Amino acid sequence: MQTISSRLINRNYARLWYGHAVSTVGDYVFDTTLVLWVATVLAKNRSWAPAAVSGVLLAVGAAVLVVGPLAGVFVDRWNRRRTMLRTEVIRAVLVGILAVLSFLPTSALPVYLWLGLVYAVVFGVNATGQFFGPARFAVLGQIVTGEADRTRAAGISQATTATAAIVGPPLAAPLLFTVGVQWALLINAVSYVFSYVAIRSVRIEEPEQAPADPAAAPSAAPSASSSLFKEFGEGLRFFVGNRFLVALLAIAVIAQCGTGAINSLDVFFVTENLHTAPHLYGFMSMAFGIGAIAGSLWAGRVVRRLGARTTTWAALLITGLLVVGYARQTDFWSGLAFLAAFSIPVAMLNTAMTPLLLEATPQEYLGRMVAVFNPVNQLASMLSVVVAGWLASTVLRNFHGRFAGMRFGRIDTLFAVAGLFIVLAAGFAYLVLPRQEQQQDGPLPEPELVAQGPAQGAAE
Repeated sequence: MQTISSRLINRNYARLWYGHAVSTVGDYVFDTTLVLWVATVLAKNRSWAPAAVSGVLLAVGAAVLVVGPLAGVFVDRWNRRRTMLRTEVIRAVLVGILAVLSFLPTSALPVYLWLGLVYAVVFGVNATGQFFGPARFAVLGQIVTGEADRTRAAGISQATTATAAIVGPPLAAPLLFTVGVQWALLINAVSYVFSYVAIRSVRIEEPEQAPADPAAAPSAAPSASSSLFKEFGEGLRFFVGNRFLVALLAIAVIAQCGTGAINSLDVFFVTENLHTAPHLYGFMSMAFGIGAIAGSLWAGRVVRRLGARTTTWAALLITGLLVVGYARQTDFWSGLAFLAAFSIPVAMLNTAMTPLLLEATPQEYLGRMVAVFNPVNQLASMLSVVVAGWLASTVLRNFHGRFAGMRFGRIDTLFAVAGLFIVLAAGFAYLVLPRQEQQQDGPLPEPELVAQGPAQGAAE
């Protein structure tokens, strides 16, 4: 145990890491399993199958959009360790209920009821995760001290998540098609139980914060509530009045118009365009994870050499062109290579956006800036998912066309358009971002991903 603790900073962090690693793998198994289950079982051979899969991603986005902006406020008021424990219990129960129900034959319930259950559980798991994430971040700051160790802890967490993206999805498909969806869901439920046990073993000195006079607490609540909304309004006015932040948000929104289609329809691209069996779909997320790790390792050097502005528009341009190339693939292995390739500039883009956001935002407005930027970005992604799923299920359902000697179907057409949107975001970034920028020294915090790999949720 001493050797493991020394490698993982200290014993408390090692215990917290155990739970994080296991639950993150379980989340990727859960996400990929549900996408495949909806696409290949519940909505099999249905014209509205793409829309049904899009519903899973919309449930994730709705949880982030609705719960995320306010969750951090409550986490700051509650006992963080207790919050983590309770959220793990809730998530284990939600996934466990769906796992138990899935032992029923699919014919036992109408398809719309099955889909409703899936969406409700996905929303509940991810809504609860909006409380778990900030609480875990705060606890991490308590059990890991010193800038060097905290930077090291952040690196370990990022590497763990990327590794989970490589390991988890390929496990999901074999579990679904060999032993059944029930056992894949149970694995995720058990992973939350394991995380609960690991968190309970962490020792944190966190005194309860209670008012000295309990009778005075109710009268203080309205003042705190009004102050909360007043400060949020001030942050919103600052954001809208900052033309540079608005430009950055516009760049992200334009890019999300393309990435949403890829996230929601990639399972159909794999089966229809790459002519691959569904059980190999999990390897697409694995390829994205490998590319993301490579991009993260190279990003610092690229940003230092080219600057954040150039890296931003160049990464968007390369990503868009590679997405267009991905749309033209008809072989599994070439598709896998293209997916891994365009995940590299995506990782670099995440690093480049960070100094731009930090430079444009005063320290006292950083939290409120994120509370505006991320939900709007998430909303754009959700709208992209809705439009892409609707087009694939209705207008383009039987689409077949030819252009310049090339054949086009419904999914590859949408992917090509998605790539063009990302190229458009690159051109907009080139025009609006300032040409002179300050160089950032030292490690930079990681922003929320502008684009995610296939079947990646937001449970953690």
